[in-house]
Amino acid sequence: MDIWEELYTAARKVQNDRAVSPFIDAGGVAAALRTKAGNIYTGVCIDTAASLGMCAERNAIACMITHGESRIEKILAVMRDGKIGPPCCVCREFMMQLDRDSGEIEILLDYETRETVRLKKLVPQWWGYGRFEP
Repeated sequence: MDIWEELYTAARKVQNDRAVSPFIDAGGVAAALRTKAGNIYTGVCIDTAASLGMCAERNAIACMITHGESRIEKILAVMRDGKIGPPCCVCREFMMQLDRDSGEIEILLDYETRETVRLKKLVPQWWGYGRFEP
């Protein structure tokens, strides 16, 4: 099993589209990431009637941060239909702010072909590099 299959399987295990309440749906999209330390964290999207939810990627990142880590090596998101989807702009920005080297995070774009992209390609000319200490 390659790392992308491992991450895909981990995301699918937590992906369970469900109503949490009349106002909140969760689990339509799931994400999994692997940290530089080799740990895997997962998360699901949480959609609310008042737009207070969060994407699956940020949920997985929050889980990672909760466990004391902040450096992502690879990440993927699985849509309702089982296909891979790229992170939204909010998730891209969130990841960029994690670490000086976050631009090197590898993002899966297509599960079948294993096409990937580095985060820095999705966030060209990022505004925040100068705020990291040299």
